[in-house]
Amino acid sequence: MSTALPDYYFRIRENGALVFRIDSETRNRRIEMDQIAVVNLRKGEIKPQGDRALSDEDLTAIKAWMAERSALLEAREVDDILRTVDHLNLTAQWAQSRASDAQLDAVTETLLLAMHDLRNVLVRKKADRLGREA
Repeated sequence: MSTALPDYYFRIRENGALVFRIDSETRNRRIEMDQIAVVNLRKGEIKPQGDRALSDEDLTAIKAWMAERSALLEAREVDDILRTVDHLNLTAQWAQSRASDAQLDAVTETLLLAMHDLRNVLVRKKADRLGREA
């Protein structure tokens, strides 16, 4: 295991992160975390903390993190959808084999409306894609 600390720490928050520069070369061997920026992934913004000016090294590290984080979130989003497909299959099996009448009464309308809405969106998006290809 490496004992070297990274130069930057990104505290994840919704839509981005707080960026800290790590300093482990302090006199008392304490780890200092100095907040240098706030990142908003959705807007693609990097805001320096206070009156601070970010160095080229800071910006390069932050932009690399932003690219990696965006790719990770995109992959997770697709994985979540594929898990939803699995869950829909498990729900169908549950409804067919184990659900009581009372349980089905409790979920049927909500499930049907959600599935109808999803089907409409998927069909419309598919038609849009096919229209662009033609």
